[in-house]
Amino acid sequence: MEYQVSARKFRPGTFEELIGQPHVVQTLRNAILRQQVAHAYLFSGMRGVGKTTAARILAKALNCEKGPIPEPCGQCESCLEIGRGNSVDVIEIDGASNTGVDDVRELRENVKFSPFRGTYRIYIIDEVHMLSNSAFNALLKTLEEPPPHAVFIFATTEVHKIPPTITSRCQHFNFRRIPRREIIARLQEVVKYVNVTIGERSLGAMARASEGSMRDALSLLDQAVAFGGKTITEHDVDDMLGAVPDELVGRIVNTVVTQDPAAAVALVGEVVDHGYDLRAYCGAVVERMRHLMIAAVVPGFEQAQGLMDLPDEDVKRLLAEAKSFSVEQVQEVFHLFAQAEDRLRSTAHPRFVFEVAAVRAARVLQPGAQVPQAPELPRGPHPSVSKTQVEKSGPTTGASPSPVRSPGLGMSGRPSAPVQGGSPSPPVPGEPLPPKNVASAPRTARPAVEPKQVSTPQPRPAAPPALRQEDWQRVVEAVIQRSPNIGTFLEMGTLVKIEGDQIIVGFPKTASVACSRIQKEENRARISRICQEIAGVNIRLRVVELTGEPSDGLTIKQMRVKQQQQDDEALLEQARANPMVKHAMELFGGKVVKASRARGKKEA
Repeated sequence: MEYQVSARKFRPGTFEELIGQPHVVQTLRNAILRQQVAHAYLFSGMRGVGKTTAARILAKALNCEKGPIPEPCGQCESCLEIGRGNSVDVIEIDGASNTGVDDVRELRENVKFSPFRGTYRIYIIDEVHMLSNSAFNALLKTLEEPPPHAVFIFATTEVHKIPPTITSRCQHFNFRRIPRREIIARLQEVVKYVNVTIGERSLGAMARASEGSMRDALSLLDQAVAFGGKTITEHDVDDMLGAVPDELVGRIVNTVVTQDPAAAVALVGEVVDHGYDLRAYCGAVVERMRHLMIAAVVPGFEQAQGLMDLPDEDVKRLLAEAKSFSVEQVQEVFHLFAQAEDRLRSTAHPRFVFEVAAVRAARVLQPGAQVPQAPELPRGPHPSVSKTQVEKSGPTTGASPSPVRSPGLGMSGRPSAPVQGGSPSPPVPGEPLPPKNVASAPRTARPAVEPKQVSTPQPRPAAPPALRQEDWQRVVEAVIQRSPNIGTFLEMGTLVKIEGDQIIVGFPKTASVACSRIQKEENRARISRICQEIAGVNIRLRVVELTGEPSDGLTIKQMRVKQQQQDDEALLEQARANPMVKHAMELFGGKVVKASRARGKKEA
């Protein structure tokens, strides 16, 4: 017997066998049962999810000798002919090879003829989006007012390319990706039928690689059988798919748990030596951290199983592994590897990027403890800032600093008056306590006995000054003047949010080069230093990629230009309101059209 691939051999023949599309099955069954069959259907969705299969099953149900019935018998002559593809009443047309208007004109002429055997004359047009605009226009009239015996079924993977005039004349069904567990269950039925031994985890790897396509999953199964024979091991599947083994993904997570950066670097080298794609490996690690996050937040096995879409043994293993982390720790590691995966797309040194992420993940976390927000820049003052600057910018109580006095002397050098009932001023941190002020005591007092040292409560440090948007504009201008190569890229971003000591700057996908430049550690450090010098505030600059437009839609450059325009308008109004300018205008009969500040002049 001629060999037939599994995707054709095990193609569903009834609605009962069609998996992953319950909303389509229920609607079509009810339409046939209630005799409400539409004259045109549009099936859209990704490859291999059952669009053409559903069209053939619908054709069988409509032209079955026992029907139309919700479930075709599959035994009558009409059902067998449709299954073999040689029915004269069911015409399948490939839209990719019949794109012209002449093909549609021929279809319009043939649609008038009554069906030969069944009840309906059914036209299945696959990849209908490939038709030309002229062909669509020629089809409009027939599609709007077809003969009562004609049914059109269109299938496409790119529904956005179909004109709205066609879509509005059809009942549209959107076919979803088939869930991974349903693909695994179907593959288990197939391997049992063909007598092949393969583990559930290997079937899960095939289902994951198929990305929701049943046809792709069956093709991978055929490939695995050809590769490994009747007994297929997990290693065979990994070699065939070129996927990173699950054991390597588990080992990188173990380096995070054990806080072993050296083992993390060695593992990255092992992955590279085996020839695995680092981006695929990083994606697998991100997926593992997502599963660990689910395992850390859900209360039990059943909910975790429904959210992870993994074999039962993997779910149990992840639930046990998640006990080594807190939710905050998992999120921190997820963020590190997700950011590394994004940078791997554009970097020329993928190994270095991944090694840095692995080392940071292995050093940042401490299992069982709360994860602090790891700053991208040091919070302390920069080494170039002098001690005097640090003291001036540090927390104060709002009082001006007092001059240094000698013990027992006033401002003029004379003995100061005794202090009546006042509390001594708190000692300056880092300096020894001043000696007892003996001169302020009465002359008849006994020799003073050194009192016990009483600890005076230290004043609470005031909250650090918050950065304002005006300060940020000044910082941007300073960056442009001092480091034009950084400022040019910084201007292309958008100020998303100022939150405490953190500034979030977003870049659209069109500015990916600017985003990668600002993300560099040395550039962010340079911006932080300038902010400290200009605004007196230590900041952490965070760079994100914008998925949509920001609320105001203005980049930093546009905001700077807008602010400059507002300042110019305010200065112009100020000049017009000046009494001397008014007098001059009345004297000469002119008007003020422009105002600018003299160089070196600043507002008080």
